[in-house]
Amino acid sequence: MGNYIFYAVTLILLIISFLKDKQKTKNALKKAWKSFENILPEFLGVIMLVGILLAVLNPQIISAVIGAESGWFGVILAALVGAVTLIPGFVAFPTAAMLLQNGAGYMQIGAFVSTLMMVGIVTAPVEMKYFGKKLTIARNVLAFIFSFLVAYIIGKVVGGI
Repeated sequence: MGNYIFYAVTLILLIISFLKDKQKTKNALKKAWKSFENILPEFLGVIMLVGILLAVLNPQIISAVIGAESGWFGVILAALVGAVTLIPGFVAFPTAAMLLQNGAGYMQIGAFVSTLMMVGIVTAPVEMKYFGKKLTIARNVLAFIFSFLVAYIIGKVVGGI
């Protein structure tokens, strides 16, 4: 429902912008389209890589390796898998629930989802192009470290370590 509201607000604001200044709105849409065209080849490459990763790393394999008994080894492994996998949020959270139902641990899923949402190994080349190598590496390293804090807190809150 939130997405529909977001799209409706965006459409309304676009219409207001068009009514206020047609030429500026047309120029902005042309710039947006050019940006889309520039990023599309890299984005398609990322999507293809994600498809391959999802075919190899199905939920049954992941849950067998990152069960609650795997401890910090499973947390590290889950964080690494999450860091190299690119799944949108609306797929990630149901996937996490499915993994939990198949025996994955809460700490492991915390690390997995955290790195999945915050660390972008697959998208790093695109990010480096726009934000620079130093910032991309720093952001990814800090996000990766933070995911272990998230896993620790989830472990303490949900079921002890």
